[in-house]
Amino acid sequence: MRGRIVRADQVIIEPVLTEKSNLMREAETKKYAFKVDPRANKTQIMQAVEQLFSVKPVDCNVVNVKAKPKYTRTRSGVRSGSTAPWKKAIVTLSKGDSIKAIDGV
Repeated sequence: MRGRIVRADQVIIEPVLTEKSNLMREAETKKYAFKVDPRANKTQIMQAVEQLFSVKPVDCNVVNVKAKPKYTRTRSGVRSGSTAPWKKAIVTLSKGDSIKAIDGV
């Protein structure tokens, strides 16, 4: 991502739809959470949201989500592993804007 031109759909992978992200979307200041490419920076994320959803982002916070341990029981015993680490972006939109594709309106 550094120095290369990338498409907006390569930066934003998918929206994060959890109870906490739903509460952030329903609040007075609209905040949307996205799973993004780990090499993307805040500027690229905000430009991608603007291009894909035709809204004006005001702010962007980025979180690197660590891998969590997972265990599976099999016939031969317990196997341990972990989920993959990923990057989450929380994008704040300007007042009155919303992303209809995610809100379902």
